Amino acid sequence: MFRLIWAASVRAHIILSYAPTNLLIAATRTRRGLCWGIPAMLLAVPYWFVASWCITTIDSGGPGWLNLLVLLAIWNMLKLIVNGPITVLLLFCAWTRDVATRRRAHRVSHTERYDEVWR
Repeated sequence: MFRLIWAASVRAHIILSYAPTNLLIAATRTRRGLCWGIPAMLLAVPYWFVASWCITTIDSGGPGWLNLLVLLAIWNMLKLIVNGPITVLLLFCAWTRDVATRRRAHRVSHTERYDEVWR
């Protein structure tokens, strides 16, 4: 039973890794894509409109399966909204790492020049 659940979750993860918002989040988590985290948050707005339209349609007598689209739109909207601040933190960490590396390299080159002068 446990093996079946494990296999199903692995296959679901593989399938969901190709979802558009998951691809976008994966792209914004790379070093080149970190600067696009905040603009990617703006894509939450269309999801909000889709959820709003589906709720209005359901209230006016539309089909009940639109509730699934509402859940999907709200879930994707929340993923994109949460991803923005996370990418800002990751960008800050990468920036501090780069600054520390540059300082270390400058310090090493400066001490090498100092050693050459005194030889």
